[in-house]
Amino acid sequence: MSESPPGGACPDPAGTVGAFLCRAGQHLRAAAIENPRLEARLLLAEAMGVEQGALLGSPRRPVPPEPAARFAAMLRRRLAHEPMAFILGHQGFWTLDLEVSPDTLIPRADSETVVEAALASLPVPAARVLDLGTGTGCLLLAVLSERPDAFGVGVDLSPAAAALAGRNARRNGLGGRAAFLAGDWAGALAGRFDLVLSNPPYILRESVPGLMPEVALHEPHRALDGGEDGLEAYRRIVAALPDLLTPHGCAVLELGQGQREAVSLLAGSAQLAIRGCRADLNGIERALILGRQ
Repeated sequence: MSESPPGGACPDPAGTVGAFLCRAGQHLRAAAIENPRLEARLLLAEAMGVEQGALLGSPRRPVPPEPAARFAAMLRRRLAHEPMAFILGHQGFWTLDLEVSPDTLIPRADSETVVEAALASLPVPAARVLDLGTGTGCLLLAVLSERPDAFGVGVDLSPAAAALAGRNARRNGLGGRAAFLAGDWAGALAGRFDLVLSNPPYILRESVPGLMPEVALHEPHRALDGGEDGLEAYRRIVAALPDLLTPHGCAVLELGQGQREAVSLLAGSAQLAIRGCRADLNGIERALILGRQ
């Protein structure tokens, strides 16, 4: 990182909050990072151990050497298009604060549509919930946070992801109602569940390298790659659902854009009923709701 970023001189004295934010914002803008000023403020607040609001009205506040060094290291990572959530080490989802790492996908706001559909569809209060491909545990933990009588199991192929989801359960006071294990989808499970959740890999394999660099270079490809047609994981999950669901249970699957029809056909072939589909805030059909016929 050069000492003279593009965009002109910064008005605040060197070594102050304003100067750090100005220079960092210029570097981030030059690297085609969206919202460069906001991201600079997030990084500097983290480096200094303060809330963002503490920086807004204090442009001439000095930045001590140790926070300045932390900020420079974090900024270099962001300029290399490492996701902000990985740099900060956590991400908000629903009402939760979740630890994240390169072992898992970063929870996204679109997936909250799955939580909304699940809460509207969950048939009984004291429910058993299963989350297949749990990652950070975000879907399962969000549902459990709203249903205090429910208990959940999360499964992920990655032992590191399953361990991280367990930490997130404890982090959010849900450790007593959630269990996480490493496994290949539902292969190691017995018993039935009132609700099955999943945000499976659904990106076409050939499209993964062309995703934005924050995703293609840093998030785990096993959690993105849906096979040649993007439906590989859905085939596995849908085939297992008749043996996983209680008689009045339901499943809510996250969809990629334009996948409703294809996944619905798979569900019909497995003798499952389509109970509805919920769109996200961008109008994309995002959460497919299935049940037993």
